[in-house]
Amino acid sequence: MIEPAATAIREGRTALGIELGSTRIKAVLIDEAHHPIASGSFAWENQLKNGYWTYDLSEAERGLQASYRALKEDVLSKYGESLASVGAIGISGMMHGYLPFDAAGKQLAAFRTWRNTNAERAAKALSEKLNFNIPIRWSVSHLYQAMLDTEAHVTDVGFLTTLAGYVHWRLTGERVLGVGEASGMFPIDSETNDYDETMLSAFDRLAKPYGFGWTLRDILPKVLVAGQPAGRLTREGAILLDPSGSLKDGIPMAPPEGDAGTGMIATDSVAVRTGNVSAGTSIFAMLVLERPLSRMYPEIDMVTTPAGRPVAMAHCNNCTSDWDAWVRVLKETAALFGANPATPELYDKLYQKSLEGAADCAGVLTYNYLSGEPVTGLSEGRPMVVRRPEAQFTLANFLRASLYSTLASLRVGMEILYREGAKLDRLMGHGGLFKTEYVGQKYMADAMGIPVSVMATAGEGGPHGMAILAAYRIWKREGESLDAYLEQRVFAGADISTVSPDEAGMAGFSVFLKAYLSGLAAEKAAVESI
Repeated sequence: MIEPAATAIREGRTALGIELGSTRIKAVLIDEAHHPIASGSFAWENQLKNGYWTYDLSEAERGLQASYRALKEDVLSKYGESLASVGAIGISGMMHGYLPFDAAGKQLAAFRTWRNTNAERAAKALSEKLNFNIPIRWSVSHLYQAMLDTEAHVTDVGFLTTLAGYVHWRLTGERVLGVGEASGMFPIDSETNDYDETMLSAFDRLAKPYGFGWTLRDILPKVLVAGQPAGRLTREGAILLDPSGSLKDGIPMAPPEGDAGTGMIATDSVAVRTGNVSAGTSIFAMLVLERPLSRMYPEIDMVTTPAGRPVAMAHCNNCTSDWDAWVRVLKETAALFGANPATPELYDKLYQKSLEGAADCAGVLTYNYLSGEPVTGLSEGRPMVVRRPEAQFTLANFLRASLYSTLASLRVGMEILYREGAKLDRLMGHGGLFKTEYVGQKYMADAMGIPVSVMATAGEGGPHGMAILAAYRIWKREGESLDAYLEQRVFAGADISTVSPDEAGMAGFSVFLKAYLSGLAAEKAAVESI
């Protein structure tokens, strides 16, 4: 398979996706079959500076160059080819945040990432004024909070964007965003695939007393849907990405997207009645809706697919971190007896042992809240294990309860969507909860009451999803929708494992969840007392 890939690389029949994630910047090159054929990455971390979680944009530039250079080295090592061009490029990054510039392109404030929580007052006020849930991490929340705090730089804002939008701008000169990424800046009207005009006007009325010389539309990036032209790589952009000068300019660029959108692409979850769930340190599910929700829910974020369809996101702060802590304790326990199991093997054994537990965990409850959980009304967290005296406190029941607790808060959020009549035919899982074969899928299927699938080809995650969007930009046929492109040309024949819920499992989780919700009073008391 080396020669066909080498020929595709020589002839530029490839697509490149680069994603600036929270801990690494990764580049993935795919062939015409949409398979990853080379990759490169760069590790970076956010920093707390002057009260804000941030990344220096010079570090983003360095990481872009390093990840692309590592990709070039991977191509040369595997195929003996010097990478000089690709068919298309797409840039993705962490959604939300705040990156303001003046009209001349001068950065006005340090990049404020999605992790910052200082915009709570602004988010609450905007949600009330717009009658739409505006989360704290959204760009418009950061902007309005800067206004409320009378930060001097706001007067000079000429352009507001996200990390992906900034990098795309540097590479092309175009101030644009993909609609999915734009939906994390400001609400989108899925009928027009543009910012909601009524809400734009409402924001401008809030801003009028400040006397700024701009309207919100003036400073937001232009919205594009997947497949639309988003400019071309300029000579300056080519040098920025590849300082060696070997990368050719003029390469078509896809609309820049956010990591939520690329996750949807990588899991083939952009069609109506599909969804994906990411389960790791935090857990969130994204459902592509047949119609918008009937009203605002503080627990549900509304965004869109890269094609503009409405998506409901149920997001929970806590998932596997408490489980990971227990695994470390059990590893220490094994060491007392001279055993030193490899960590992956230990996880697998403990996951599999949990299957021996009772379907309802036989009265054992655990709470995995290391931090607050807005979905269940907790401002802080206190991990707890609770049981009645008659509960069957066995290792298997404890392990099963610990894994159930990673899903309980998400089920609360999903209940809102179920009551709204949201329908799902398929839920694609990805993240650490699903690394052990079958177990995490089974518990998720039983907890959510729907089949859960895991796709082997989604291993590269967001950068792979962005590369696919770049491929769609140049290889789509006339009138070919994004979901049809994915179903028929990208993931047809993909290696997918699916686990369906069973009656006993669903009934057992329901019993556990009822007890879990009743016991939240104890969790809240622990927050107040400990």
